[in-house]
Amino acid sequence: MSESTSHARHRAACRPRTPLQDAVRTAARVAVAGRRYGIAVASSGLVMSVTLPASAAVPADHPADSTQTVPGGAAAAVDVTQLTAEARSALATSPVVEVPTEVAAWTFEAPAITVTANPKPEPVVERATSTSRSQARATGGAIPASAVGSAVIEVAARYVGVPYVYGGTTPDGFDCSGFTSYVYAQLGITLPRTSGDQRYAGVEVPRDQAQPGDLVWSPGHIGIYAGDNMMIDAPRPGKTVQFRTMWQSNPIFIRVG
Repeated sequence: MSESTSHARHRAACRPRTPLQDAVRTAARVAVAGRRYGIAVASSGLVMSVTLPASAAVPADHPADSTQTVPGGAAAAVDVTQLTAEARSALATSPVVEVPTEVAAWTFEAPAITVTANPKPEPVVERATSTSRSQARATGGAIPASAVGSAVIEVAARYVGVPYVYGGTTPDGFDCSGFTSYVYAQLGITLPRTSGDQRYAGVEVPRDQAQPGDLVWSPGHIGIYAGDNMMIDAPRPGKTVQFRTMWQSNPIFIRVG
């Protein structure tokens, strides 16, 4: 019985290669191809800087561009004429827009200002001034027959229908003493403002001797006697100037002027 012996095959022993040896070998291969390499080795590893000739920098089938390095290491000049030719052509053929200067011009004229004095107020025409006797009758302000011919009653009848206004002294509104003083003022006779003072503005006369146009006074109120137990006055708030029957039990009659 024969014995066969098999032996394990081992790689031939060789020296271990270093990065420097690999770099040298690579450089040799590149040199054969006509390229030049610059090699620098750092302690932490291998850094390689490669400088290629112009013929190797750009493939033969690729045209050179503006970044190509010319022999001697200088950068080729960039010709921008072709780059701007299209823009220059567009500018040359574009229409020119012109804006007339008069369109943008503007002016401002200050309006003339005329200062005039305030006009004098027009005289106020009292609404009752033009009221005739017939109008007074139409509004229920008929003058009693006993008072016909009395200038005071004629004036007083013009204001029939004017509302009572506390403190009023004009045809816009009267209170009792404001009404009597206004009526007498139309005849040129001035009376005190209040009913209490008008009580002593003339001479007291007996009731049977009273005449239309005399004042009729009672505490806190005053009117004008119209004859036949009638009077005309501004009664109280909510009422108007009117002829009415006397309501006082013991009035005082005062003759003025």
